Amino acid sequence: MAKRLESPSSINTFKQCRRKYYYQYIEKLPTVPNVHQVRGNITHSVLEFFFDIDISEFSLENYALKCREIIQKLFLSTWKNYQSKLNELNLNQDIKQFYFEETMLMLMNWVNHFINDLKDIAAKKGISVQEAFKELTPIREQEINSKEHYVRGFIDAIKQVNEEIHIIDYKTNSTFEFKESFKLQLAIYSLLYLELHGRKPDKVGIFFLRSKLKMMNVDEDLLELARKEIAFIHGHTQEKEQMEHYPKTVSGLCKWKSGQCDFYGVCKPHEAR
Repeated sequence: MAKRLESPSSINTFKQCRRKYYYQYIEKLPTVPNVHQVRGNITHSVLEFFFDIDISEFSLENYALKCREIIQKLFLSTWKNYQSKLNELNLNQDIKQFYFEETMLMLMNWVNHFINDLKDIAAKKGISVQEAFKELTPIREQEINSKEHYVRGFIDAIKQVNEEIHIIDYKTNSTFEFKESFKLQLAIYSLLYLELHGRKPDKVGIFFLRSKLKMMNVDEDLLELARKEIAFIHGHTQEKEQMEHYPKTVSGLCKWKSGQCDFYGVCKPHEAR
């Protein structure tokens, strides 16, 4: 049986619950859109478009104000463009307004960090804010494929910081815990980057948009974690495609206060076995 093209998301799904992986990636049952996914898409789009703005009128006196104005305008226009998808969620107006305001606060938090970085680089290097802006502009939404490991990923931001390469992923999570799933995602990105460029990134991290950027060094242990988990999922899925080989993991991720797994109805995890 041929290898299935995996991703950090599918590998983490397999680790979380093999039955969920089976339903999503083998049976290919439809998933249900939710507000967190839609809000995440909006946020990532704004952060991608931000670096395409016209900065010709930026000056030391106005750059902070202009950055804040631009991120707000980008958010408003992107939120508007996603109205049809938001409407499909059937959220009441109070909930919709809550996510609107919360997302705006996340983006304002991010841009305030960016403004501080812009100020520091311009001052330390004695360069204009336009030059500093260009230095801080990352490679965005980079698709990265591994022919060796048969894994594909999309990296939110790749930055060069002096002589170092940093890979960053944006998260809108309510907690700032560096989960094992995040570590594995970044490990896979590091391995794929190494294969593509012949050098590993120096650091990888999560920008928790409610808080701040948290980074970690890339070492051989991190790369080996990615190799091990990729090899394990390919070894299992190449040999087995029957549902009985993908057991359920019954946990709080099956059903919670405000929602449930996309496949809760077909899986029926809490029924007597």
